[in-house]
Amino acid sequence: MTHQKSFPPFVRRQVCWFSVLAVILSSFSLPVAAEQEPSAEEVKKERLRLLKLFVDELVPITPGKGKFPQSFQMGSSKGEPSEQPVHEVTLTQDFWIAKYEVPQNLYEAIMGHNPSRWKGPRNSVEMLNWDAANDFCEKLTLQLRKHQLIGQEELIRLPTEAEWEYCCRAGTSTAYSFGDTAQKSGDEGKQAKILDEYAWHTGNAAGNDPPVGALKPNPWGLYDMHGYLWEFVADPWHDNYKNAPSDGNVWKEDVQNPGRIARGGSWQDRYDRLRSAFRAKVSPATVSPALGLRCVKAKIAKVKKSEN
Repeated sequence: MTHQKSFPPFVRRQVCWFSVLAVILSSFSLPVAAEQEPSAEEVKKERLRLLKLFVDELVPITPGKGKFPQSFQMGSSKGEPSEQPVHEVTLTQDFWIAKYEVPQNLYEAIMGHNPSRWKGPRNSVEMLNWDAANDFCEKLTLQLRKHQLIGQEELIRLPTEAEWEYCCRAGTSTAYSFGDTAQKSGDEGKQAKILDEYAWHTGNAAGNDPPVGALKPNPWGLYDMHGYLWEFVADPWHDNYKNAPSDGNVWKEDVQNPGRIARGGSWQDRYDRLRSAFRAKVSPATVSPALGLRCVKAKIAKVKKSEN
């Protein structure tokens, strides 16, 4: 009879336990069904839901009626040279402004892709340039008209710089829509605990990846006007407000200066750059995880040009 070599007892026990463990693990290794892509019909339904939500979240702005003043003082005598001279702007047309910056799920539903670095369906969309922002507004207009959610005489566009500041100030004349001071006693460096309640800035943004509207709104119910992302506006850049329009319309194009304007500050910025009057010059080609957009719904009107 042939002698069979035997493993020591402790080895046999280890082999047995490994066999049991293999059986247990195999029970968790069953094939997982691949996640199904949504059908064309489901995609259409979701797009329509997001379009209706966008319209529902528009805030009516009626200058000269109710709580909305007809005129306001634009700029700041205490701020940067680009914020001067302070000048009165009188708005004569009603419009609607989005309560939130454009979220990523809406942008993707309209454009077919999401360029953002910091992903989240209700996070603000970023990593898009000036042309992409305007292209989105045009395509959103077409979709809303197609579904009869806005009139044929209405369009979606970027706010003018005057409209943006008017809405950011929300009837206030202070540095921020909540007052003149961003810091509490004892705050140091980039800390700004008063601002923390209203805005994502470099003093409180670390470790956060928020959806739109996570903090307090301004007095008109608009969120993230201070901070989160810089927001494109419709106007081209001018170094100051000399000869700026007094009616809130887009300032005429300066062909010698192709720069654009971003307002509001972002999660990358110190509190002083989040003031209502602060302006930033950006290239139309600028793409940044700190730059996005907010939309306005308005009646179609010719752009009135100021005289220089």
